[in-house]
Amino acid sequence: MKQFKNLAYAAVAALPDPTSPVTGQAVTLAEIQDRIQQVAQFLIVISLVIAVAFIVIGGIRYMVAGGGDTKAAKATIYNGIIGAAVVLAVGVILQTVAGFVTRSFFS
Repeated sequence: MKQFKNLAYAAVAALPDPTSPVTGQAVTLAEIQDRIQQVAQFLIVISLVIAVAFIVIGGIRYMVAGGGDTKAAKATIYNGIIGAAVVLAVGVILQTVAGFVTRSFFS
């Protein structure tokens, strides 16, 4: 038991003194807000691109149908339009909430 205790003390004594692992300045709330806005805008743009792609694919399917069964093509176009509207509404809501949180909405 005494050998184990001596070994434990030797292991602790061999550890280097801790130093600060990161140097630099602290992250501010404004930087976090900017990063969140950048991510939200990126996701909105990507979502709108996908919605427009669905509208285009639906249009191509409608043209290829040639007067036959156009139900699926119309549904794809409709769903693309609804998706784009939802994404734009989410963008407006996010901008409104960000304005209220930062108290810059009324100024």
